[in-house]
Amino acid sequence: MTFRSCALIAAPLLLVGSGCSKGGAAKTQGAPPLAVAVGKATRQDIGTYLQLDGNITPLQTSTLSLPQSGTVVGIYANEGDHVGAGEVLAKLDDSTLRAQLAANEAAVSQAQATLAGSSLTVPITSQQVSGNVVSAQQTLAQAQNTLISARASYETAKTQYESNEALAKQGYVARTTLDQSRSAYVSAQQQLNSASAGIAAAQASLATARRNVGQTAVQQQDVEQKRAQLETAQANVKLLQAQIAQTTLTAPYGGVITQRLVDPGALASPNQAILQISQIDTVWVNANVPDDSLPYVHRGTQVTFTTPSIPGRTFVGSIFDINAVPTQGTLSYRARIREPNPDERLRGGMLVTINVRKEYHRNAIVVPRTAVFTGDAGTSVYTVEDDKAKAIPVTVGLQTDTLAEVRGPGIVPGTIVITTRPDALQDGSVVAIAGAGGPGGGPPGAASGGAPAGSAKSPGGTSSPAPK
Repeated sequence: MTFRSCALIAAPLLLVGSGCSKGGAAKTQGAPPLAVAVGKATRQDIGTYLQLDGNITPLQTSTLSLPQSGTVVGIYANEGDHVGAGEVLAKLDDSTLRAQLAANEAAVSQAQATLAGSSLTVPITSQQVSGNVVSAQQTLAQAQNTLISARASYETAKTQYESNEALAKQGYVARTTLDQSRSAYVSAQQQLNSASAGIAAAQASLATARRNVGQTAVQQQDVEQKRAQLETAQANVKLLQAQIAQTTLTAPYGGVITQRLVDPGALASPNQAILQISQIDTVWVNANVPDDSLPYVHRGTQVTFTTPSIPGRTFVGSIFDINAVPTQGTLSYRARIREPNPDERLRGGMLVTINVRKEYHRNAIVVPRTAVFTGDAGTSVYTVEDDKAKAIPVTVGLQTDTLAEVRGPGIVPGTIVITTRPDALQDGSVVAIAGAGGPGGGPPGAASGGAPAGSAKSPGGTSSPAPK
């Protein structure tokens, strides 16, 4: 048999064998498994966060000036210098004011001497006048007593004379006795007239003494006028001392010089800006809070914030206050954090991102958010059992952009859940896990985009770990 004959005989056998092989493969080959990625359910804290943009401002910023005008003779601080409260920062020429002060101090000394001299004479004059009044009063009293005695003597002498005169007409009294009674009567009348004149003189002396008391009041008024002149001179001295003090610029608090606006030799007018100081050992962190976010932000709310100017550092603080009225032209309310800044790394003008926790659940069961899907039957997740997908209905709690809190039968920490699903995936579909012999690679149990729950991004933006 030739080689050609053998080839012709072998060809039909190969065709038959080939046909049998294809038929057998068709009988044993089914639908290929669906490639999926998976993750694991874990127990951890989960929260949602509100993200606010803000900036840093110094606790206090003051533009310093002086109420006096004058030539600047010294500036003792430069931009960036740290200064303490009360430290002298600048000085104006005060020579003119000091000359005026010396003149007014001399005027005070003169006024003091004048007042002292006037004050010495007033008590002496007052004592003399008072003594004269007392003496006049005593003289008047004596004259009044003399008048009473003279009047009594007069009445007695008059009665005796009239009685003797009547008896003499009847011949019962001798002429000599009548003459004696007449003489006594005339003498008593003269004494009475003299006593009356003494009363008038004593009254006149008392009136004169009392008028002199008024002269003492005039002297006292003169003393008071000189005292007022002294007080005016003393007030002028205090005024000039205050004006001299106002030529020295001091720091109102400890801080950093942030602007120097005048140099020595310049003529500074009243209230002209000379230096600017800022207190930055404590700073304000300001942010605008939309009105719909106010329920989550109030005094005492714990927050965290970061700034791109200090990468890798997260600051923790609390809301100090919230303005009662919105920022002009907006529906946002300014909130402030009072933040200690001992190392002064936070500087005015830095931009910050503030994270405020809205909701927070501890020890929740969470899965990658991509594992949750919503269908006609509700919300479910797919688990893997015996290389097949199994749909389990779940209730979804808090969600971030990477994680979701779920509750459902059989969902416990460690449960494998499908995180990426082909469109053809159904309950019971045969699956091949990427990285476990199936396409796509990646270790089983790796959560798709699985970030820690504490650092998840809320619908309002990315946030840092929740403050505990």
